[in-house]
Amino acid sequence: MNLASTTESEGVGEEYSLEELVQRTGVSARNIRFYTNRAILPPPGKKGRTAVYSPQHRALLELVRELQSHGFTLAAITNYIDRIPNGSSTETIRLHGTLLAPWLSDRPETLSFGELSDRAGRELTGDEIEVLETLGLVETVDGAHVNVTASLLPLGVEMLNAGLPLVAAQRARKVLDQHALSLAEELTEIFRDTVWPAYKKAGTPSSAVQDAINSFKPLTIHGFISAYERAVNSTKRATIQRRIDKSGR
Repeated sequence: MNLASTTESEGVGEEYSLEELVQRTGVSARNIRFYTNRAILPPPGKKGRTAVYSPQHRALLELVRELQSHGFTLAAITNYIDRIPNGSSTETIRLHGTLLAPWLSDRPETLSFGELSDRAGRELTGDEIEVLETLGLVETVDGAHVNVTASLLPLGVEMLNAGLPLVAAQRARKVLDQHALSLAEELTEIFRDTVWPAYKKAGTPSSAVQDAINSFKPLTIHGFISAYERAVNSTKRATIQRRIDKSGR
């Protein structure tokens, strides 16, 4: 359901003018109007001829800013917010940001091409930079600078040193993106639909909920790696068995 299709305000007594919303969120009036026109934000309420905004608008803008800071495109932001249930409370909207944060990549670091080579430990060719771009580790900003996921760059360089072809990087990225997105969405849904209501019912302190959210990612990643290793081993055994069966014919 599209959250922006509702004009429901919550937080009785707490309303913002456009100017106040700008001050609270740091988002310009122009961008607020733009997000409203794009249905990322629900339309404001009205008091006479004056537009009034609710805590829901503020929470959505804070979520938009968080997504933007991690490199989400406008289309990706729209798609993500469209998944938030219609009529969600401010608390629920903020929970989406809290749940999402541990899964997001490190904020990119802007480097010159020379600095990128220094970080890589050697000069990188144009083809190698293209492979890193395909893997999502590097994004060219202009003719002289790139945004880099610094924590994963060493792994990318190891792949380059192993001679990873561009076509292999492209296919691997497509597979990983497809399955990683599905995994993250389903795990987030489990936490939101099962874990969060239990914490809320028990009156668990927000600090404890945050600790649980922060531990959720490493636990699920460990589980994913274990499942992946089992799947790889199973595939190897099946491949070997097929070769044995074929040679015995």
